[in-house]
Formats: sequence, C-alpha cells, structure tokens
Amino acid sequence: MKLKSTKIFIFITVLVDVIGIGIIIPVLPTLIINLTGFGLSEAAAYGGGLLIAYAGMQFLFSPVLGELSDKFGRRPVLLISLFGLSIDYLIHAFAPTIIWLFIGRILAGISGASYTVANAYMADISTKEDKAKNFGLLGAAFGLGFIIGPSIGGIFGAIDVRLPFFIAAGLTFANFLFGYFVVPESLTPENRRNIVLKKMIPGVSLVHIGKFAGLGGLILAFFLAHIAGQALPATWTFFTMEMYDWNEAEVGYSLSFVGLLVAIVQGGVVGIVVKKFGNRKTVIFGFIFWTIGMLLFAFASKSWMIYVFLIPYALGGIAGPTLQGILSNQVSVKEQGNLQGTLTSALSLTTIIGPGISAYLFYRFTGDNAIVYFPGAPYVAGAVLLFISTLVVIIAIRRLTASRKAKS
Repeated sequence: MKLKSTKIFIFITVLVDVIGIGIIIPVLPTLIINLTGFGLSEAAAYGGGLLIAYAGMQFLFSPVLGELSDKFGRRPVLLISLFGLSIDYLIHAFAPTIIWLFIGRILAGISGASYTVANAYMADISTKEDKAKNFGLLGAAFGLGFIIGPSIGGIFGAIDVRLPFFIAAGLTFANFLFGYFVVPESLTPENRRNIVLKKMIPGVSLVHIGKFAGLGGLILAFFLAHIAGQALPATWTFFTMEMYDWNEAEVGYSLSFVGLLVAIVQGGVVGIVVKKFGNRKTVIFGFIFWTIGMLLFAFASKSWMIYVFLIPYALGGIAGPTLQGILSNQVSVKEQGNLQGTLTSALSLTTIIGPGISAYLFYRFTGDNAIVYFPGAPYVAGAVLLFISTLVVIIAIRRLTASRKAKS
C-alpha cells in the first residue's frame, strides 16, 4: 500500500474516533446534573472524577498496550481500543445512575485510545525529518473531529441528552469495522520484539524512556504542560455556562472553533514553522504561546473574548507534535510502541492530577461558599504551571544541544 494512502487511512481512523469523543462533551454536564440532582458547580466535581477514573486506568494500561503493540503489531491494539470505546458510549447512553458513568469510563481507560496507537503507527511509516509534520497531521484530524463532534452533540443534545451517546457509539463501532476491514498493519515482523514485562509498569517505562539521550527534561516539560492544559477539558463547559450562560449548542460551537484552529495549526502551521525555525525553536515558541493564551482565558469577561484568546493558545499547538517528533527520533523503531504507550501513560497521569485541581478551583471560586468569585481561577493556575514548564523546556533544549555538540 502506498505511503500516502496509508496516512489517509490512519487519519480517517483518528478523525472518526475524535468525532465520537467530541459529540458527548457539550451534554455531559447536563447528564450528570440529571443523574445526581446537583447544581452546575457540584456537577463539575463529578465531571473531574469521571476524567480521573478514565485517566487512572489509562495510566496503568497504556504501557501494557504499547508493549503489546511492539510484539503483536498496531492493528489488533487499535481494534481493541475502538471496540472498548463503543461499549463505553452505550453504557453512558443507558446509565441509570452516576455509578454507571464511572464504570463506562473505567472500561474506556482500560481499553486504551486509538490516538495513542495511531502515533506509533505514524512513527512506523515516517522518516525522522517528517515526524513532526506527520504527528501534526494526526493533530489536524483531532482538530477536525472537534469541529464536527461538538456541533453534532450540541444539536442532538438539545433533542435528548442521551442521544449523542448513541451516535458516538455508532460512529465508533463503524470506525472499528473500518479498522478491521481497511486499515493495514504498519509494524513489519522484522521490527517486532519480545515483550519485556517490566516495561509494562508505568513508572518503570517512564524512567526507561527518560534515559534516551538525556530527554528527561523534555518529558518533564511535556508532563507539566499537560497538567496545565487539563484546565480546559475539565472546566471549559462549566466555565462558559457560568460566565456567559451558554447552552449546550453554544458550548458545541466554541469547541468546533477550537477544533478549526487546531486543524489549521497542526495540519499546516507546524510544518511551516519547523521548516523555517527548526524543531527546538518551534517547541519554545509553542510553550510561550500556550502560556499567554491560558492566562488570557482567565480574564475573558465577554463571550467574544474567549474566541479571540483561543488564537494564541491554539498557536501553542506547534509545540506538541514537534516535541513528540524529537522524542520519537531518539528511540529505535522497535521501541515506538513502548514510547507512545509511556507518553500516553504520562499524559493519563496529568489527567488524574489536572482535572482534580481545576475542578476544585472552579468549585471553590464559584460555589455558594466561594472564597472570592473568580471562575477563571483554574486558568490562572494553568498559566503559572505553563510558565514553569516553558523555563524547563528552554533549559532542557539547551542541555540537549550542548550534549549533541559535545558528541560531534
């Protein structure tokens, strides 16, 4: 199969998967409120708990799936992921109590995410020079999915709050069938290796990857930035409903705009910036944009401001695929699954830590017993953490550059 066709196939797989995720975002707060009888502020705490349940399982099982994909190939792990996610959506659709939402999220976390496997897949078929651009292509699929998904969720959620979950389940199962019948395997037999059991342990796998070419500092910056970034998925719907009195449809439109920006930045801007400035400067520029955008969110007093402030934050997205390309280039082709599984495990840990902090800050600064009324508190905290991660990534890149020069 030609390389271009293969990229298109994996792009479509990620796109449909993300559409399914995006569909449920605008309606999840309303479903939580319906099941618990609590108000928006308390529902935010449950929303954070659901994210933590999903992330906890993903933290434990992502290195396992990554290691299995290095042994058995990407395709079977991809199919398991999609099938598990389709069952998760059905559980949400029929959930009679809040407990069932937690059961569904735990199942989804165990089965993993196709986005992770897609990264390993893309690493398999990319040259070192093209990895940042190709990882950006997957980011563009992610962005397009968030243009389509939340809009569908907002529209159909206004009809019935559970309807978007049925649609998400159908799309995800269709994606499973697409993967089964169309998507080929990318990891050739000669590039497979035996399973190393200790690499399936999250902490051990992270230390193992961190030893490659002194990349520990970059991984730390990656980790801190994603803790900060969890402020958005954890509180965006609650923040916009609280600040601007938005309904599900308006939340969906805003998320679609986020997706449009992500698609533009990661699908086109990443390759241009990397070509002009190189990988390392691109990463630093991205972290700076992330910090500025996050801080501006906190003070968006009018609804139009949130759209304007999304632009610098989205431009920060040039850092993600570029940093991932740097990390991938330091690891052999036989270790790509383990790398992607380890990075996903680290990201999952950030979604255990980040949503809890952000949801708690939102609750403490918006509830009846608020210290001071300030819904933007989670974004101020995120900006501070992003500023720290920017300093860390600058130091790490300088050390990596010095190490390269010393070896040459």
